[in-house]
Amino acid sequence: MTDFKAEDNTGTIPVQTRHQIPISNLTEFMAANVEGFKGPITLEEFAGGQSNPTYLITTDDRRYVLRRKPPGELLKSAHAVDREYKVLTALANEDVPTAKTYALCTDESVIGTWFYVMEFLEGRVIWDATHGPYSPQQRFEFWDAANAAVAKLHQVDYRAIGLSDFGKETDYISRQLTRWGGQYEYTKTVDNPYMDNLLAYLPDNIPASQSCSIVHGDLQIANMMMHPTRSEVIGLLDWELSTLGCPIADFAYLCRPYRDALRGVDVEALGIPSEQAFVEAYCKRTGRDGIEDWDYYLAFNMFKMAAILQGIAKRVLDGTAASQHAEAAGAGAFNMAKLAWAQIDKSVNLDDIDL
Repeated sequence: MTDFKAEDNTGTIPVQTRHQIPISNLTEFMAANVEGFKGPITLEEFAGGQSNPTYLITTDDRRYVLRRKPPGELLKSAHAVDREYKVLTALANEDVPTAKTYALCTDESVIGTWFYVMEFLEGRVIWDATHGPYSPQQRFEFWDAANAAVAKLHQVDYRAIGLSDFGKETDYISRQLTRWGGQYEYTKTVDNPYMDNLLAYLPDNIPASQSCSIVHGDLQIANMMMHPTRSEVIGLLDWELSTLGCPIADFAYLCRPYRDALRGVDVEALGIPSEQAFVEAYCKRTGRDGIEDWDYYLAFNMFKMAAILQGIAKRVLDGTAASQHAEAAGAGAFNMAKLAWAQIDKSVNLDDIDL
């Protein structure tokens, strides 16, 4: 799908020209709104991430993280840093690993776009938990820690923490299909018959039973901060797609690697739990007897990923993507759609797919 290299997404880089921030304005805002802040500051940009530019703010005695909307013309409802801030703030006292929030700014005159400031978490991002340089035991622990963190999120009483208005409590998949289908059509650059098949099939075959919880919307181990030395998730990252919705659909997104990056791979040799064991562990942690219509949920999430990749490709053309490698990621939209359709139509030949 890409020429991805973990080292290209690790650490910080000098702030890219199109992501420059007026330091004096940011310093003044933080002095007025972040308790305990003392300047001066230095600013760097995190190398990883495709969507909302993310920065490391360093002072003499503390580090912070800033997330902002990217500059330029954006899709409606995309890059919702205010929603990220709201859910993170609401989860502050729950048994869910998240970073502490400090301040939200919706005044575009400060740095040019909306942004928020949050805690810097000292830990590790495991960019490649499937084939990265880890022992089988470490891989198992990473996957199990991710499973546990997601189970905790999906068991939060969202009404009790003031998030009853964070999204609609019904018809999540239908709404997601409308949203991502529409955004796919808006960003479409080439014909994709597999996306056409999915757009026709998925809305007519939505599973009847859907519970509701907070959903992250982009669950993957690379969007989790691990403890510096222990295999424990200390922060779920990148919340811009979060809302209220179907937890099974959310969990299935985390399970996509079993059907793409790990397709045909001996996961036991890698130390990764089998797909069945991983699903069973989640069900045990969340009190479920099992999951029906599992292939549908996987197809739905692959469809969503294909739409995201297509959006990245379009942003590259428009010059607003945050990652230097976004163009390569966008090129995988066609193959991801084909893989998604193969979850429904088992006769699809996947021999020519390289993800």
